[in-house]
Amino acid sequence: MTSSPRATGRPASSPPAPGAEGQPMAGARSGAAGSPAQRTVLGAAGRLDMALGRLAKGPADPTHRRVGAQHWWRATRTPDGPALLELFDHHADVVTRAWGEGADWALDQVPRLLGEQDDPSGFAALAADCDLLRRAHHDHPQWRIGATDNLTEALAPAVIEQKVTGPEAFGGLRSLLAKYATPAPGPAATPDGPAHGMVVPPTAEQWAHIPSFEFTRAGVDGRRAAALVRAMRRVPSLERALGRATDGAERSRLLQTQPGIGPWTAAKVLQWAYGDPDAWSVGDYHAPALISLALTGQKGDDAFADEALAPYAGHRYRVELLVTPLVAHAARRGARRTLPSHVPGVGVNRRRSWRR
Repeated sequence: MTSSPRATGRPASSPPAPGAEGQPMAGARSGAAGSPAQRTVLGAAGRLDMALGRLAKGPADPTHRRVGAQHWWRATRTPDGPALLELFDHHADVVTRAWGEGADWALDQVPRLLGEQDDPSGFAALAADCDLLRRAHHDHPQWRIGATDNLTEALAPAVIEQKVTGPEAFGGLRSLLAKYATPAPGPAATPDGPAHGMVVPPTAEQWAHIPSFEFTRAGVDGRRAAALVRAMRRVPSLERALGRATDGAERSRLLQTQPGIGPWTAAKVLQWAYGDPDAWSVGDYHAPALISLALTGQKGDDAFADEALAPYAGHRYRVELLVTPLVAHAARRGARRTLPSHVPGVGVNRRRSWRR
């Protein structure tokens, strides 16, 4: 990718100007009060369910809402302020409407959100050696790996999701957002509207000032809470360092210098904020086994999956996105494990599988 987040959790450089090369647009930004600004990304139809589905934290996520096939609402915080986006397919294109102080900035960033910066050239030749991967790539030629350019909004869920089940992590995140997020602009205030009740996530500074007892109430144990608060306090310096990094491997190393951030968390941040096509989910409870099964016919651990992915260097996360859904339905869930009693009142002795 060519830009990096800055101290606010956004790109160090403003997104390319509307109409710039590689950033096609149509539609005008309206100056009328309450009217949405609009942008069209040409030829991007068919990407939304994958691009935003990766970011949504469960069906009740108040920052992302799917209201139909390839039709989404997204609430985010930009350097210019909050923004609410409606994105939907229109023929071969994706149309985006935006409300709020950050509308123009968010619209300029939409092509990257949809993966316009992602270059899958050469991947078809690599995929040809694996029948399952070749068919998956053939069935989804429009898929691209997008980037939010928002370090803060990637760090928060990545840390909260460490070593717990998805439902537990999503519930904790929703509890914190219910108290510390701010209402999204525009249609989010319209009763019974499709975006009603959506919220904009906290800033890094706001995350860093959440009291420890509030994390406990949300079911987030002290280890994860401390890691999140420390990381949020260091967002400005961390973003500067990440902005100077030359590749994903260096960014991963820099992220892992932060206490409480390991390979899995670093991979998630690179996937979501940077759109890194090589940052596969190492350390995940399910991904290594599913990837190994898809590529070799047998389940394996991190090391086994890493070896199986070696021929696809540069595209390892792309491989993960394409093949894991195809084999997940045939793979059984991991062994159930007892949830540690690290949070008062949260699932002591309840049986749940873990995410690494």
